[in-house]
Amino acid sequence: MSTGKARVIFMPHANIQYSQLPPEKRSWVCENCYRPLFELVRDSGAKIAFEASGRTLEVMHDETPQVLALLKELVSAGRIEPIGSPFIHVMLANIPPEVALDTLKHGLDAWEKYTGIRPETGWNPECGWAGHLPELYREAGFKSLVMDADSFLLSFPEIREATGLRYDVQGHSNKNHLFKIEKFIENKPDFLRYLTNPSVAPNGLQLIFRSDCMANPMLWYLMGATEGMRDTPVTLDEIRRMLQSWLPRIAATGSFIMPYAEDAEYIGSSAYFYVKQFNQARFFEPEPGSIGRFRELLAMAEEIGYELSTPAEVLRTAHTVIPNDLIENIENGAAWHGGTAKAWANTEYSRILDPVCRSIVDGIITLERRFGCRTPELERAWKAVASAYVSDSRWPPLPTSPGRFNVRETLDDLKSANRLLGEAMEKGGIAGRRALYSAPLMATQIDLVEKILMERSYFGEQ
Repeated sequence: MSTGKARVIFMPHANIQYSQLPPEKRSWVCENCYRPLFELVRDSGAKIAFEASGRTLEVMHDETPQVLALLKELVSAGRIEPIGSPFIHVMLANIPPEVALDTLKHGLDAWEKYTGIRPETGWNPECGWAGHLPELYREAGFKSLVMDADSFLLSFPEIREATGLRYDVQGHSNKNHLFKIEKFIENKPDFLRYLTNPSVAPNGLQLIFRSDCMANPMLWYLMGATEGMRDTPVTLDEIRRMLQSWLPRIAATGSFIMPYAEDAEYIGSSAYFYVKQFNQARFFEPEPGSIGRFRELLAMAEEIGYELSTPAEVLRTAHTVIPNDLIENIENGAAWHGGTAKAWANTEYSRILDPVCRSIVDGIITLERRFGCRTPELERAWKAVASAYVSDSRWPPLPTSPGRFNVRETLDDLKSANRLLGEAMEKGGIAGRRALYSAPLMATQIDLVEKILMERSYFGEQ
């Protein structure tokens, strides 16, 4: 039962396929980031949302089953709302819709397989935007989607002008400047209401908006970092004042805010903080103090008058749901942090790997049409090519780079997908119909790409 308090949603989201997170360290992240988070929720009485890719759940199941068991227990108890996403951490705006739809359904299947619950709320990795995504999420089976408020608000010309932010396909983050959005809208109810009420898209998909104007200071608090940006780390009192400033705004315009939708790996490790902020070759260093600081964030939010909540609860209890066709004004190719999804599509790695992925997708579609169905080999090929599209084998841009192993995994996925197409043609009795698809010729293209990418030097190797 609602207490009448302003609701607040904290949503850590988990991606075990992070760039520069070696496969042999993935179980370390499960034990040192996800486990402490789940234990914190269990022991504190807190309530949060938690997103994980299907691959993340799969790794938990295979390598740290006790961590998965704890997540399942908390989901069953209603203490954690599961948030669905693609099975593979992909930039949905940058990949063929057929692949996007397949991996979204696969991600929901994974949640159901490993926890018994099929999520209704979705997360869009990196919040990369294209106008067809609401339809894909609805078709996949989602009822609601967590959105990036900053991309949406920057679609208003007056806010774009006031902030001075400019999109560029080479720029992946302006997150330390997004406070200008909050400053512009702080006394403007017509804008604030989008952050304090759910919206509904023209196709019926319900929308909840998160913003870096709140999440970014919280991230710096979790890291306890200054790194030349400040004289002292962000304090809990600064976060307190920030959340207190939102209480009268919520009272005047809506019922909730979603201040934290950030990487779960920042709870227990430094994750990608030093790479993203400072181009330093420091990845996933232990940061045990961030666990206690996240606990402090939750406790302090309750102390000053918020009720810890989940997307499902705010959707169920909201007095106002805003009809919102203005999401069609969000820039095609935008992403969160004031950056762009197209930045992911314009790294050297994307420009080399994406054409190979596209050729394989076209081959799968061609063979499905010829066979009139999706054979087991083609089903597995869809999963392999989706895995090859993983965003973190293409990210970040120079002067940094993905890890060599990230790229290696994509190359292995491409080889697997190509081999499966060859097997499908062989079993279907059309191996000689190479005008449809030539697995032997594609193998030479993958070999060439492998030679080019494996001969280069990668960030942090020296």
